Amino acid sequence: QVQLVESGGGLVQAGGSLRLSCAASGRTFSSYVMAWFRQAPGKEREFVAAISRSYGRTSYADFVKGRFTISRDNAKNTVYLQMNSLKPEDTAAYYCAAAQGYSLSVSNRNYDCWGQGTQVTVSS
Repeated sequence: QVQLVESGGGLVQAGGSLRLSCAASGRTFSSYVMAWFRQAPGKEREFVAAISRSYGRTSYADFVKGRFTISRDNAKNTVYLQMNSLKPEDTAAYYCAAAQGYSLSVSNRNYDCWGQGTQVTVSS
């Protein structure tokens, strides 16, 4: 398994941008599908984006398409989430997750490892 540590969250005005990072420990990072989920208070955790182990195949939730971009650097054991045109409804704790295999699953039940989360707050 890998240990995941997110960073980059914070407070930003609507329309602004943030870049989240997730650093993974271990030497098998490139064997994991990586994803970002988010959870707002009182709501269930929801899928945001996922990226394949290599070749950059990606999947996005409809509500972030065209605004967020997921990427990874296997040499640095890091996955990123570039968030542009942020909206107040994007306010949530954002979690990095890792899954073995090849599927870009949107279900949190298919991810084996999770970070502790980083808070993103978007003010109107």
